[in-house]
Amino acid sequence: MDKIEHIGIAVKDLEASNALFEKLLGVLHYKVEEVASEGVKTSFFKSGPNKIELLEATKSDSPIAKFLEKKGEGIHHIAFAVEDIVSEIERLKGEGFVVLNETPKKGADNKLVAFLHPKGTNGVLVELCQEIKEE
Repeated sequence: MDKIEHIGIAVKDLEASNALFEKLLGVLHYKVEEVASEGVKTSFFKSGPNKIELLEATKSDSPIAKFLEKKGEGIHHIAFAVEDIVSEIERLKGEGFVVLNETPKKGADNKLVAFLHPKGTNGVLVELCQEIKEE
């Protein structure tokens, strides 16, 4: 894993949270994107080399909606940048981690993503992110 790619924060109201994080970080969000397959709308902020992803549920049965219902607003996941997501998934499976989706899927911000089950990572949902390279 190369670096922390971003920290994901589940929010109830993306517009209100964008306003809050604009004040907090002193910068505007640079992208809003919907990932229909996951039932989520995201907003990204960059502060120095760091990124924050705000996540709002767009469907009542989405993973973010379930998280908000169970835990409320707050840190949802930590994402790590990887060069080769397929080999990293295999490495982590070999180390005994439970991968929630063994085939990477398209996520927000031009990334292929996969998640590790939080039961095996001290309660933290870990996301692997690989930049999708343009052919």
